[in-house]
Amino acid sequence: MSHFKSTPAWLLVALLCAISADAHEIGKTQVLASLQDGAYQVDVVVDPDALLPTLEAYGQRPLSRDVPRDERDRRIAALGSVFMERAGVSFNGQPVTAEIEYLPSSAFNDFAQAPSKVRLRGAIPRGAANFSFTYGLALGTYALNVRLGDGPVQTQWIVGSAPSAPVSLVAPPPPPTRAEIGWQYFVLGFTHILPHGFDHVLFVVGIFLLTSQWKSIVAQVSTFTIAHSITLALTMYGVVSLPAKVVEPMIALSIAYVAIENLVVSELKPWRLALVFSFGLLHGMGFAGVLRDLGLPRPAFLTALLTFNLGVEAGQLSVIAIAFVLCAYWQQRDRVQYRRFIVQPASLAIALTGLFWTIQRALA
Repeated sequence: MSHFKSTPAWLLVALLCAISADAHEIGKTQVLASLQDGAYQVDVVVDPDALLPTLEAYGQRPLSRDVPRDERDRRIAALGSVFMERAGVSFNGQPVTAEIEYLPSSAFNDFAQAPSKVRLRGAIPRGAANFSFTYGLALGTYALNVRLGDGPVQTQWIVGSAPSAPVSLVAPPPPPTRAEIGWQYFVLGFTHILPHGFDHVLFVVGIFLLTSQWKSIVAQVSTFTIAHSITLALTMYGVVSLPAKVVEPMIALSIAYVAIENLVVSELKPWRLALVFSFGLLHGMGFAGVLRDLGLPRPAFLTALLTFNLGVEAGQLSVIAIAFVLCAYWQQRDRVQYRRFIVQPASLAIALTGLFWTIQRALA
């Protein structure tokens, strides 16, 4: 019985510590590079609310808190030199000096959570044979999309501050095969859940906690996948669209709801699948942020969407498998104690995290 008393405390502390961490939002940081007519333009698409404190930290400035949007944008523009210390354009392995311009989100739309752009421009050195880019402010994975003239977009997924692979300016590689595209987006979908999608992991764990029956768990996860696949496809094809200002708080609220339901009911109710389906529709719009504006290969657009969804499903099932391995012994030993010392503390921590994110995202 002592194992029950130690394990939940560890789990509760671990989840509560995560409350202060932001949920992963891969896709907000993107790099779009265009090289033609002897000039280059690199647009770094960023989350301005995350960019300002990052620049201030690297520039050893006091961190701004709760500043109006206009003041936030003014401070970001003033820290252009700090940005250039962490971002670099290179030709033939040699860094070049770029002209920098900050384009705030208000230049594109009126939503406070919309991304902004930092634009780098300059001339391509004569005789340059390849191009590369480094972004030292990236914390997770971001997409580097490079277009040479009117050619196809070449996409690389860069991890953190690692430099990109050189992009040849004289002998562009052949377009990727359908199989290569499928694998690339399968991996992207999987890593969007593990290890980067902490908010989605909590949602899946919340689904797992209420029942130990594999059929019920897989039914909920599959229902969730079908739902987010629908809205992901519709959003990517431009059929439906909701601003991140609306979608992100609702996703966080869905996490809190599933956990709260775990606290007030002890068995799976008939309405759970319908709710999971509804929440999946919301999460699908959030997943669309991963793929939007990344220059998806048009001939294999459907392949990329399908394999991304397969990767997400594989990631979710991996979360379930890990949770089952960690909890199977306690589930089988004593269901009453399992609910008291595992389900309830973990669900409470997930609920608090979801509510915290809901408020945080609503006020951002």
